[in-house]
Amino acid sequence: MDSYVFITGASSGFGKACAEIFAKNGYNLVLSARRLNRLTALKEELQASFGIAIEIGELDVRIESEVNTFVSNLPEGVKNNIEFLINNAGLAAGRDSLENGLISDWDQMIDTNIKGLLYVSKAIIPLLKKNNQGHIFNISSIAGKEVYANGNVYCATKHAVDSLSKAMRIELVEHGVKVTNIAPGAAETEFSLVRFKGDESIADSIYDGYDALQAEDIAHVIYFAATQPKHVTLNDIVIMPTAQASATILHKQVNKAL
Repeated sequence: MDSYVFITGASSGFGKACAEIFAKNGYNLVLSARRLNRLTALKEELQASFGIAIEIGELDVRIESEVNTFVSNLPEGVKNNIEFLINNAGLAAGRDSLENGLISDWDQMIDTNIKGLLYVSKAIIPLLKKNNQGHIFNISSIAGKEVYANGNVYCATKHAVDSLSKAMRIELVEHGVKVTNIAPGAAETEFSLVRFKGDESIADSIYDGYDALQAEDIAHVIYFAATQPKHVTLNDIVIMPTAQASATILHKQVNKAL
């Protein structure tokens, strides 16, 4: 198979799980993230297991020049065969009211979740249009559908991803490029650890009392959507654990063991 899957934030979580499931099914990969050591280990593992071609690179999607350089430096045979773009790089930083929020947290979320997605999409879309096919997956969140207390800027960035997915779909429909918005609920990845700035006790408590989504759950849904017939597009997918009814309503089982 000549097709390549371009994944941002591929060193962990949803991005890594997507790399694994596409590799298992014979797709070649372009993997980017800020942690090159993790990408190197993942590349070695996947190539040994599945014998696919993999391009990797250290990339901070917040820096437009880095994005453009990374994409332009890909071999022509890779650029000409990118079929899927998974805009996965994203994060939440802090959970405070607006008046108590840190400007640095706001900048980090806006620059990563919105501007990073825009920079990467702008670089890859011309490659997809040239082939009159392709599929873009934007990783939004249930926070892109709802708003909750102290989630203000994070929710705003994920609402932006939701809107950008709709805009991309309108602009790219005549070019045969599909666009799917993925909106996960509570998922047990490094997300909460990053949000609470390395405080493992708080991060772990988020997932107490219920079975949260795992990165592999999201990857399976993305792969399913990616492998639909050419005339079928799953535009918008909200995925939540069974114990979650909305962004803030979770049914948690209390451990009553003596």
